[in-house]
Amino acid sequence: MKRLRILAVMHDALVPPEDVSGHDLATVDWKMEFDVTISLKQMGHEVRCLGVDNKLDILREQIEVWKPHIVFNMVEDFYNIPTYDVNFVGYLELLRVPYTGCNTRGLMLGRDKALSKKILSYHGIPTPKFQVFPDGRKAKKPIRLEYPAIVKSLVKEASTGISQASIVDSDDKLIDRVAFMHEQIGGHVVAEQYIEGRELYVGVIGNHRPQTFPIWEMLFQKWPENTPKIATGKVKFSTHYQKLRGIKTARARDLPPKLARDIRRASLAAYKALDLSGYARIDLRLTPEGKFYVLEANPNPQLAFGEDFAESAEHEGYSYEELLQKIINLGLSYRPDHRG
Repeated sequence: MKRLRILAVMHDALVPPEDVSGHDLATVDWKMEFDVTISLKQMGHEVRCLGVDNKLDILREQIEVWKPHIVFNMVEDFYNIPTYDVNFVGYLELLRVPYTGCNTRGLMLGRDKALSKKILSYHGIPTPKFQVFPDGRKAKKPIRLEYPAIVKSLVKEASTGISQASIVDSDDKLIDRVAFMHEQIGGHVVAEQYIEGRELYVGVIGNHRPQTFPIWEMLFQKWPENTPKIATGKVKFSTHYQKLRGIKTARARDLPPKLARDIRRASLAAYKALDLSGYARIDLRLTPEGKFYVLEANPNPQLAFGEDFAESAEHEGYSYEELLQKIINLGLSYRPDHRG
C-alpha cells in the first residue's frame, strides 16, 4: 500500500486533541474524526488534521504548500448552512485536488428530501408521499398528504427537530408543527407520509460500480406500547436514553431472501438515481405487510468505528482500515467531469 499524504478536513470544534488521555473516546463529539485519523496514521499514511470552519484560505494554503494526495472530507456544512457542503466540495474540485465522499451533484440531490423523492418516484422506487412548506409562509391544509404524517427539516440531517411531536394526525397539528419547525429550526419543512414499521439502513459504496452492504436495522427493545418507533434526536445521540429504551442497531434478521434482495436492489437503484458516489447510507421503512419505502439518502454518513456504516461493512468482509482505504481509493479514482 502506497504511503499517502492525507489532509483530513473537519470543523474546528471537532479536531481531536493531541493528548486524548482523560477523554471517554466512546462518547466524545469528535469520535469519528479521531477514529478516522488515528486509523489512517496506523495504516502508515501521513495525516494532517485541519479545522476549516468558515475559512477557505487556510485550506488552499495547506493544499498549495503541503500538496496532499487527497483530502479526507469530514465537513458537513459551512457557515452552519447544511447545503453549503456542496459548495465546499465544489471548491475542492476547482482546486483540482482529489477528495473522499460524495460528489457535488449527488450531495445536492441527496440533501433535498423533496427533490430526491421526486427523482426516486420517477425511477419507480417506492417512497412516501410528501408536501413542502416553504420557510416564511404560513402552512396551509395539505393537498396531497394523508395522515399520519411526519414533519422534518427539508435539508438538515441527524434527526434535527424530530421528536414524537413530529408525527401529526390532523391539519391543526400539522400546521402547528410546521410553524414550530420554521421558528425553532429554520428553513423549509417537508411533511411526508408516516410509514409504520421497521427502520432499516443500507450502506452503499462505490462510484460507477457501487455495491451494497448487509441490511441494518434500528431495534427498539424496551419501547412503550402505542408509541411510534422513530429515530428522534434522543434515540440517535443519547446513550442514557438508548440504554433506558433498549435501542441499538444490528443486522436485520428474519427478512425473506427475496425481500432482502429487493431492498438492496432498491437501495442501489436509489444511489444511482441520485448520482451518488463514494459512500452513502440509504434509509428505509418496512411495513408489517412487507412493503418497503426509501425515505432518503445520506451521502457521507457517520464513519466512526462501531457505527452502522462501518459495522455493516465489516459484515461484508471489510475491516475498518480496509473500509477507509476503499473510500480513499474511490476518491483518488473519481473524476468530476466524468460523473463517477
